[in-house]
Amino acid sequence: MTQETAAAGRPHVLRAISGLIVGMFVALLSSTVVSPALPRIVSDLDGDQSSFTWIVTATMLAMTVSTPIWGKLSDLLDRKLLVQISLGVFTAGSIVSGFAQDPGMLIASRAVQGIGIGGLMALVQIVVADVISPRERGRYMGVIGAVMGVGQVAGPLVGGLVTDSIGWRWTFWIFVPFAVYAIAMIQSTLKLPPRPPRPVKVDYLGGALIAGGVSAILVWVSLAGKEFAWWSGPTAAMLGGGLVLLAAAVLVELRAPEPIIPMRLFRDRTFTLAVVASIAVGIAMFGASIYLSQFMQLARGATPTEAGLMTLPMVLGQMAGGIVIGQLISRSGRWKRYLVGGSIALTVALVLMSTLHHDTAFALLAVFMFLLGLGMGTVMQNLVLVVQNQVAARDLGTASAGVTFFRTLGGTLGVSALGAMLGNRVPVLLEEGGLRAAAGAVAADPSALTPAQGAALEQLAAGSFPNMADLPERIRVIVETAYGAGIAEQFLVSVPVAVVAMVAIMFLPNARLSRQTAAQRLAEESAGTPRTPELATATSSSDGPR
Repeated sequence: MTQETAAAGRPHVLRAISGLIVGMFVALLSSTVVSPALPRIVSDLDGDQSSFTWIVTATMLAMTVSTPIWGKLSDLLDRKLLVQISLGVFTAGSIVSGFAQDPGMLIASRAVQGIGIGGLMALVQIVVADVISPRERGRYMGVIGAVMGVGQVAGPLVGGLVTDSIGWRWTFWIFVPFAVYAIAMIQSTLKLPPRPPRPVKVDYLGGALIAGGVSAILVWVSLAGKEFAWWSGPTAAMLGGGLVLLAAAVLVELRAPEPIIPMRLFRDRTFTLAVVASIAVGIAMFGASIYLSQFMQLARGATPTEAGLMTLPMVLGQMAGGIVIGQLISRSGRWKRYLVGGSIALTVALVLMSTLHHDTAFALLAVFMFLLGLGMGTVMQNLVLVVQNQVAARDLGTASAGVTFFRTLGGTLGVSALGAMLGNRVPVLLEEGGLRAAAGAVAADPSALTPAQGAALEQLAAGSFPNMADLPERIRVIVETAYGAGIAEQFLVSVPVAVVAMVAIMFLPNARLSRQTAAQRLAEESAGTPRTPELATATSSSDGPR
């Protein structure tokens, strides 16, 4: 698709990138759709708590470490083909996951899924930049951001419905036809401009060191506090080893002719501040989507399906932040006021969410969730837009994937750390709430318990999540209160992180949005033409801050 084609009309542009949007939506939905099915999956495959953890961690880990590698490949190889390959990898992983016969097979196939999702997370934004200028890109990035939000939040709802109706294996298979359709759509509708030839030199050593270092740290965060103490020999080995590998990766990247993450990008103030903000937004975004669903189920007694429906205000807020704000950015060419406003909304929403109790009125909770979604939707994708507008076109794929990589890394670390905090805090809150005394009183008259209530109490005593509806009333209130307070504390812990994002965004250079596509900029750079004045940093402007 050429620039003239893109200018022909928005419907044509949307049709051209429709395959990309469908592919990203399916991949993101699949990453969360398995959540409500996990207890049944682990039980059917004779797994244990470790299997439960790794079925989730494998996808997040593979997605995180593969993202910068996909980004670098996109600067060297055919981007359209790479998108189709990433969808193919995701599809293969989904099919095998549905046929898994044991936890090991499922964990391995989930990792393959994660590699495909990592490719889509990086490549879709890069391809959009190839065909749409930054000035026009806001409205389309807004659509992509909204799709990401809906995919992440709607996953548990779809997963609950599919698991209850046709079985957990279909949580993997149901999306395969849509992925195949997306591949076909991309082949028939997406026409990318030709790019100047460039020697292919893949930094295999740098990629291996980055993947190894990040993997070691993510595995440590996922297992510490559960499988071993936070301060222990395994901690020293994993954390220390991960830091050593990353330090070695920096040395290799400084000398490699085509580094996976060029260190020179960090000399750019825009890229560095966007990375800082992306890490913080990732923690807030992933933490909110995962633990908010848990709040609905464990603090308010909702089923997985009900929990998905109850988080719709956050989805609507994220759609409004992505689509509406994206339109405003494209129309006005001004972005900074919206990103600063979005980061303030995100911070205020987290403060409000930290005041939650298990019996907070849902109308009030809905307002808090809408504001949270509005902040995330405004900031998330537009940070990528700002970076794409500023960096050299030859580095666009690497820089875009870098921002996505750090956002995903922040989310993965945040989810693991917040989960460990919740796991340590809830037993304390249960004890303070009088669970032991209440359980003793209930156990004194076992004949008064139904079989379902007895099973739920056994689950609670074993440290697993009981069916809240089956708990005796006296016990249920104590458990709901504990989880409500514990998850509210998680939102409070996230507030300083959101403040960091807000400050980083405030200090972003206020650059004007270009009207050139990445392909046009790359052609100019290859011809030795200097960047146009439109790209100059707006240190002052007659119409105020942008």
